[in-house]
Amino acid sequence: MPTKIVFAPKMPDPIMETARSMIPEGFEMVETEHDHPDFLKHVAGAEYYIGFPRAGMGEAFFKAGSGLKLVQLISAGYDRIDVPAAKKAGVPIANNGGSNSVAVAEHTMMLILAVYKKMAWHHVNVTHGKWRVGDFATTRTYELAGKKLGIVGLGTIGKKVARRAVGFDMDIQYYDIVRLTEDPEDALGVTFTLFPELLQTSDVVSLHVPLNDTTRKMMGAREFAMMQKDAIFINTCRGPVVDEEALRHALLSKQISAAGLDVMVEEPPLINHPLFGLENVTFTPHSAGPTWENWTKAFRNAFDNVQRVERGDKPLWMIPEMR
Repeated sequence: MPTKIVFAPKMPDPIMETARSMIPEGFEMVETEHDHPDFLKHVAGAEYYIGFPRAGMGEAFFKAGSGLKLVQLISAGYDRIDVPAAKKAGVPIANNGGSNSVAVAEHTMMLILAVYKKMAWHHVNVTHGKWRVGDFATTRTYELAGKKLGIVGLGTIGKKVARRAVGFDMDIQYYDIVRLTEDPEDALGVTFTLFPELLQTSDVVSLHVPLNDTTRKMMGAREFAMMQKDAIFINTCRGPVVDEEALRHALLSKQISAAGLDVMVEEPPLINHPLFGLENVTFTPHSAGPTWENWTKAFRNAFDNVQRVERGDKPLWMIPEMR
C-alpha cells in the first residue's frame, strides 16, 4: 500500500501538475482544502502533510493526524501553525528550505530600486497624462551605489540580498542574533552591527526575520525614531513585525523618507488602510516568494524531505523551535 501524503490547499492546476510529476515512487498524494468537510479525515490516514500553514492547524489537526511523521511546508513562514501543539504531538515541522530565497532577495532589491527611483509615483503620473511632474530638485531620485544597506536577519534570504546588493556597490551591514565569524563575513562582504547602530547608520533598513514573539512589532515608534531622516524602510518578511501606526507616523512626520512593503499586518488590507494615502510608500501584495521557478524548487525540497524521513533520517530545514 502506498504511503499517503496530504497536500493542502490545492493550487492552480499547472502548479499542481508540477507537484504531481515529482511524487516519489511508493507514495500517493491526496489534494484537499483546509475548509473541506473531510479535511481531518484525509489527515487521519496520512503520514505526511505538504502544503501551506493555515489557521486551524492546531490540536485538532495533530490529534487527527496521529500518524503524521512530518509537516512539510511549501512556505518559509510558519506563524499560522500551532507549534506547541506540534511539539506536544511529536510531529516535526520543516519549512521550504530557502526555495523562495532568490525570489524574495530579487524582490527586495526591486523594492529598494522602486522606492529610490519613485517608480510607482512616476507610473501613475505618466498614465494620468502628467509628464515629469515637478523639477529635479523637489522630485529627487537616488542611486544605490554608496548607500549603506542594513539587513536585519542574515538568514538564507538575507545573505542572498547581501550578495545582490554588492553588485549595486552598496555598503552592507547586518544584525542577527546569530553572528557570523570573521571569514564568512569577509566572504559575504558584510559587517556586524548592533540593532540600534544599524538603525542609526543605514540608508536602507530591510527586514528578513521570522515572525515570533521576539520579532512581533520589533519596528515601532522608538526604532523608527532612530533612523535617519533620508533613510528608507523595506519589509518583505511578515507584516506584524512592524507597528504600522508607528510607521505611518514616521512617514508623515518625515522621521524617515519612504517605505517599500510586500507584507502587511492584515492581508488583504482594508481598502481605506491609513498607509494607502501616502505617496512615499510602494506596495506589492505579498508576492515576493511565489515565482514560477520557485514551485519546482519548493516541491523538490518537500519530496526530498519526505523521503529522508521515510528512510529514517532526520528532516532538513526544521523550524528553529524544534531544532
